[in-house]
Amino acid sequence: MIALQSQAPTAALGAENSEGDDSIQDFLFLGGAAVTDYINIVQRPDIEGIQVVYSWRQLEPEKGRYDFSKIERDLAIAEAEGKLFFLQLQDRFFLPTARNVPDYLMTEPIYEGGIIQQRDNAGEGEPEGSGWVSRQWLPSVRERHQVLVTALAEAFDGRIYGLNLPETAIELGETPQSHTFSCDGYFEGQMENLAHARAAFETTLIVQYVNFWPCEWNNDQGYMSRIFEFAAANDIGLGGPDIIPHRRGQMKNSYPFFNQYKTQLSVIAMGVQQPTLTYENPKTGKAFTEEDFRNFATDYLGVDIIFWTVEAPWLRP
Repeated sequence: MIALQSQAPTAALGAENSEGDDSIQDFLFLGGAAVTDYINIVQRPDIEGIQVVYSWRQLEPEKGRYDFSKIERDLAIAEAEGKLFFLQLQDRFFLPTARNVPDYLMTEPIYEGGIIQQRDNAGEGEPEGSGWVSRQWLPSVRERHQVLVTALAEAFDGRIYGLNLPETAIELGETPQSHTFSCDGYFEGQMENLAHARAAFETTLIVQYVNFWPCEWNNDQGYMSRIFEFAAANDIGLGGPDIIPHRRGQMKNSYPFFNQYKTQLSVIAMGVQQPTLTYENPKTGKAFTEEDFRNFATDYLGVDIIFWTVEAPWLRP
């Protein structure tokens, strides 16, 4: 384990990894749950930190009015327990009822509805569902998102260990509900948001989850190679919601770039979330084990931090 006592990062984890230190920091992924709900797991000595998800609506209940009280409560508990703290800012959701952005985004005409419906297939054998994603390809939506990130930086830069932006993958279907959507526009919008987050937070780690890009397969549009090159050059970490060893889709998209850039990125932080547990190891025909995840994360992906779901069997009493 990499023992760090301060919330603010003091060194580039990727640099340590490049020198042969294969240790991984183990964090607990809590989703949007209260830290106190899983305090017994949080207190485990092998858990070095927690990752908590906060929706845009939760943090900006009204236009220009911010409510960071839950972050403050969660962070206070983490600090009291001697744990590091990762904040995931969420603008995309995976339930049809979860339109968790501020009302003004959905009602003021300049934002064109604010969100758009997307499809989601969360895990192996699980039925396809639907959810929503904010229209980050619109400059008006990005401007409000960036104002929120600036407010978060003013309150928490150096106090939290890391901020991560959610996965790049979205699937709008064959007939997107907006004439303004374009593949290049979505990519450029995500890159602009990422650059803004890096500029706003001077000391806290910045991690972008990158798994797939809409309209791209096997880097045929150059989106994947461009974000890895940009991140390596600008002290930005990358990661993803899923460690699924050798899975074809990931191996044709982000995984080879993690392998290529694993000694160049400031940090690589990836999750093993509940849907990840549904996938089977093709070699054994059984669910992946903790050892399977760790070996692939270390040997191929170069992972520095794993965010483990509280549903992981090896975390149960």
